[in-house]
Amino acid sequence: MKGQTLSRKKTRERIFFVLAAFALLVSLLTLFTLLITTFRDGLPRFNWKFLASYPSRNPEKAGILPAVAGSVYVTALTVLFAIPIGVGAGIYLEEYAEKNRLNDLIEMSISTLSGVPSILYGMLGLELFARALGFGRTIITGALTLALLVLPIVIVTTRESIRAVPPSLREAAFAVGATRWQVIKDHLLPVAFPGILTGVILTISRAIGEAAPLIMVGALTFIAFLPRGVLSPFTALPIQIFNWVSRPQKAFHANAAAGIIVLLAVTLALNALAIFLRNRYQKRAAFRAF
Repeated sequence: MKGQTLSRKKTRERIFFVLAAFALLVSLLTLFTLLITTFRDGLPRFNWKFLASYPSRNPEKAGILPAVAGSVYVTALTVLFAIPIGVGAGIYLEEYAEKNRLNDLIEMSISTLSGVPSILYGMLGLELFARALGFGRTIITGALTLALLVLPIVIVTTRESIRAVPPSLREAAFAVGATRWQVIKDHLLPVAFPGILTGVILTISRAIGEAAPLIMVGALTFIAFLPRGVLSPFTALPIQIFNWVSRPQKAFHANAAAGIIVLLAVTLALNALAIFLRNRYQKRAAFRAF
């Protein structure tokens, strides 16, 4: 009887393994097909002129310079707004907040907000920042909207990184008379820094690729000038790609593929930077923890 039960368990494990491997294979084949198609269509248009030109009704003359500049502006402001607030909120909730119903409700809300569709953040940003606060359809509206989008992720990442610090490090610091702030500043944050930094960089890479919130807050699909400040109209790489994909001409689709290559390059560069910094600072954190 036990032998039959064991045999059934092994059979189920094999079936599960086959199904999981098949799902992975299908996912990888789909990804490679999309990448091959994108590079085949976009590489002929990928050159310096494409990167340094303004959009045009002529697909051969169209470029992505305003979109790149808009993405840089929006991403920089998103980091400026979201990272300090998110890291500070994570430290407070993990180290200072008492266990009560209010804080439990706040924690549950943060966890829920991290899974809300991005289009809802776009609607919130349109009503709150563009209309109620009067910022209009400008760079600062897009940046504040994306900051709201990534804020729960930064908070959760910060808390998880602090929780991963060995409790003995905290207890040893308290044992020699360190204050709570000294423990956080001199012991917890240096050890948790690699995890926080990795989460921040990956969060930035997500913000760069978001299109739905920016569409909702009024990012322009055609703009022939560079942003002149935080209250200037703007576009971004995902919006420019969306505009070209919606055109019927195949030449614009090639432009969209070239724009996707640029966006992929930026995202992969940020991910590589996150891995490099994580590995570098993990060694220092391990030495400090030891």
